[in-house]
Formats: sequence, C-alpha cells, structure tokens
Amino acid sequence: MAQVLTIVYGLVAYAVFLSSFLYAIGFVGDFAVPKTIDSGAAFPLAASIVANVLLLSLFAVQHSVMARPAFKRWWTRIVPAQVERSTYVLLASLILLLMFWQWRPITGVVWDARSSILGTVLLGLFGVGWLVVLLSTFMINHFDLFGLRQVTLYFQRRPYTSVSFVKRGLYRVVRHPIMLGFVIAFWATPMMTQGHLLFAVVTTAYILVAIRFEEHDLAEAHQLEYEQYRRETSMIIPLPPRTH
Repeated sequence: MAQVLTIVYGLVAYAVFLSSFLYAIGFVGDFAVPKTIDSGAAFPLAASIVANVLLLSLFAVQHSVMARPAFKRWWTRIVPAQVERSTYVLLASLILLLMFWQWRPITGVVWDARSSILGTVLLGLFGVGWLVVLLSTFMINHFDLFGLRQVTLYFQRRPYTSVSFVKRGLYRVVRHPIMLGFVIAFWATPMMTQGHLLFAVVTTAYILVAIRFEEHDLAEAHQLEYEQYRRETSMIIPLPPRTH
C-alpha cells in the first residue's frame, strides 16, 4: 500500500506541475487561458506592484529554500525521501497557480509590435524559449527532476541512485539552458505591458540570483568535474567554448 500511495502521490504532483507549466505558457503569452498576465480587474498601481512582487517573492523563496541540500536533509526527517522531490514540485506548482490567479494586471504599454515583422519574430522566440525549457529537462533527466523517477524506484522496491553529471545537447553550450529558455520566453513578447515588464525584470533577477546558489551546490556535489565544466562553458549567454 505504501508503494501504491507513493506513486499515486508522485503522479498527482507531476500532473499539477504539467498543468501549471502549460498554463504558464498561456499566462505569459496572454492567450488561451482564462486569466493571463494582462487580463483581469484593474487595481491601483501601487497595490498591483506590491501584490505582484509579493507573489513572485513567495515563489522565489519556496523554490530556492527547498532546493538547498541543508533544507533537504532537515525536510526528509519529516517527509519520506522518496516523495521529497514530488512535494517540492507540487508546492512550487501550487504557488505558481496561486500567482496566476491573483496576479494584478498593469496594462500600460511599453512596446507593441504585433502588427510588424518584429512582432512575428518575437512570437517565434517566445515559442523557442518554452521549447528550450522543455527539451533541456530531458537533456538531464526529466523524470528525476520532477520526482517521478524517485517514486517509481520506490514502487519497484529499488534503491534510488543520484543522476550522474552529464554534458549533452544544450548543456554543451550553456550551463543553465532551462533558465536561458525562461529568460527568452519572458522577454520575447510582441506586446510588452508594464505588468509583463515587471514580471520579466523580477523573474530575470531571481534567475540570476538562483543560479549562484545552484552553482555552489553543483560544485560541492561534483567538485573538480563541475569546476572544469564551469571554466569551459558559459553560464547562461551562449558563447564559444572556452579552451585553455
């Protein structure tokens, strides 16, 4: 029964993640979903800025704190290790859904290129960004990243083994292609409103800070191998490989 409940929990967490991921595309792109980054009731400007920054900060704190090894060591005294990742994914996804629901639109226009070739290019880049995010997760281990591998191994009564350090696909070009994809998707929009600009600025700032924490953890986990990788490969901006 424990094995069955564990894999059901992992599948539910993954389903919530997938829903939030797909909704995020429509939310940021301002299409196809009931509530987008530019839709909804209007609120006073200052209140909207404060509310939106708090929502983004809530996600940032949860996403960063729960990813740290020290927190994981403490957290797995309470939560079984096999569902630790699924719980992390579930909470992050629920906070995203909360943000989509409570986001306050700020509709002043910064740029509008929807009727030009530039707008078509930006729309294409928007799609490329999300595709980079998705493909990059499979270039490491998509199912481990989102907790399904952990619960499946537990269901099969097999011990969990950490995913080995690999450099394949986009990871040969930049160290954080998932983050690169998000930056592209958040900034590439045919119409940039003030609310969208706020979202893009805060999320980009968070990404740059979060990468520093992640790099520290990866260096501790993989030591000399990761230090060599860091010397040879750029962090987030695609550049020619560095050689010595």
